[in-house]
Amino acid sequence: MTDMERKDESARMERSARMVGEDGLRRLSEARVAVFGLGGVGSSCVEALARAGVGTLVLVDRDAVEESNINRQAIAFYSTIGKRKVDVMAAMVRDIAPGTRIVSHDAFVTADNVGNFLEDSVDFIVDAVDTVTTKLALASYAEKRGIAFVGSMGAANKCHPEMLAFADIYQTQSCPLCRSVRKLARKQGIEAMRVLYSSEQPVAVAAAEGSMRRERTELGTLSFMPPIMGQMIAGDVIRSIVGIA
Repeated sequence: MTDMERKDESARMERSARMVGEDGLRRLSEARVAVFGLGGVGSSCVEALARAGVGTLVLVDRDAVEESNINRQAIAFYSTIGKRKVDVMAAMVRDIAPGTRIVSHDAFVTADNVGNFLEDSVDFIVDAVDTVTTKLALASYAEKRGIAFVGSMGAANKCHPEMLAFADIYQTQSCPLCRSVRKLARKQGIEAMRVLYSSEQPVAVAAAEGSMRRERTELGTLSFMPPIMGQMIAGDVIRSIVGIA
């Protein structure tokens, strides 16, 4: 790192240093965080982690940016439509924090290949994917290896961020997705699974006329809910790394 780059980094991290001190900045710079899923939750989470000075980010997503993503995803603009999400996210991170080490995987995660994306050990796994089986695979992988984990439950059809809370999956309530995850987690022997969820009852949305069930047209998302969840999860990770209760 050149003297100019050190000066720029010092200025960039000045406000953070006031909160966490030089030791906190060191811990963040040495931290390795893997984020699975770069949608509304994951992209905002990664942005906040990069701004906080997390030294290594592992980014995993198989999708390209679509026009329908623009209402909620930090990486979605008309200029990025059609581009791979991992590439857009990596470019954003480099623009925020050029010294960040980025490991990106443009791939789909399954229960069988989770370990393929974590060949380098990480300190934290963030689950921001949509698929229940993948959420469970990530939680199980983390638990077996003693890796800190936090997962995102659903933001669809919800509009009250003040009802978001962190909890163990077995302590969640009034969330249909949590109910499904909880049942399967118990079957798989997962002892604990930290998640961010909302106890808000989902707003009823009618499916589009003539649509097929797999199109899930009954699911809607407001612009602010997924980004708030992503920022909250990033905060949870950052506080854990620097030791803020």
